[in-house]
Amino acid sequence: MRAVRVLVTGGSGFLGSYVAEGLSEGGHTVRALVRPRSDKKILEKLPGVEFAPGAIEDRASLDAAMRGVDAVIHVAGLVKARNSAEFFAVNTEGTKNLLAAAEAHAPGLRRFVYVSSLAAVGPSDDGKPVPDDATPRPVTHYGRSKLAAEQAVLAAKDRVPVTVIRPPLIYGPRDKETLAFFTSVKNGVLPMTGDGRNTLSVVYGADCAAACIRAATSDGVPSGRAYFVEDGEVLVWREALDAIEKAIGKRAFVRFGLPIGVIKAAAAATQLYGKVTNTAQMLTLDKVRELRQRHWVCEGRGAREELGWSPRVRWAQGVAEAVEWYRSAGWL
Repeated sequence: MRAVRVLVTGGSGFLGSYVAEGLSEGGHTVRALVRPRSDKKILEKLPGVEFAPGAIEDRASLDAAMRGVDAVIHVAGLVKARNSAEFFAVNTEGTKNLLAAAEAHAPGLRRFVYVSSLAAVGPSDDGKPVPDDATPRPVTHYGRSKLAAEQAVLAAKDRVPVTVIRPPLIYGPRDKETLAFFTSVKNGVLPMTGDGRNTLSVVYGADCAAACIRAATSDGVPSGRAYFVEDGEVLVWREALDAIEKAIGKRAFVRFGLPIGVIKAAAAATQLYGKVTNTAQMLTLDKVRELRQRHWVCEGRGAREELGWSPRVRWAQGVAEAVEWYRSAGWL
């Protein structure tokens, strides 16, 4: 496919930076939607990147950003918020704003790619990986806000060519969210609940970005499809932590999981702190609903067959690369 100009939201973040990097390396032009205080260090080093000031909550700023682009990869969103209303204001209404701007100012748009989440569909009840066409049953405010955004995107499929990418846990170099797992192991504590036999699917950051790029730039991708992307393994968390210990070169001395009651108490305390300080906290009682689920697993056959995408990095290699990067950056 010829080189295209792609509007990327969330380009200064973890996944978005890999999307921008992959597009740039592929010879495409990246128009990055950025807030005034966004960290642009990675983006500024890439050839073919132009900046558009704005935010998905600011409908007016999206009009100028959308003009002249061939595709959109919408990565931006909140993973923690002060309340449920804030999740919906950004994740759902922000996505609707972007769609409206696309319909108004990019009539020839080749593709609108929305990065959703496994949380929009919910966990597996029986441990079998959830397929692309599973009936959504989100268990958190975050998941419900992402599902509502998905529904808005898919409803536009006959007006705009749209694709939804649903990653599970995304990890790798540059990621600040999963850094907590690595820091905990370095400090001698395995970050797990219960017996650690819960299962999960994961995807490496650069691999997830590659799926987004294929969806945005490939010909023949059907409009209105949602695809899970995962690395082909179902991980048992206790065993997954062994790989982190090996990569760090240290065995944790606290090897038992915290009871869910202890975690709920901690979540109640951090939630209260967030309310008093008017700040978003990751560990809340709503988040505990997610942590209580035994199986966060999905199956990405659709992305492999219809996007021609396949993951390149599995967990053991990915955590080793993440540890190396965290150390070089002084994060670990």
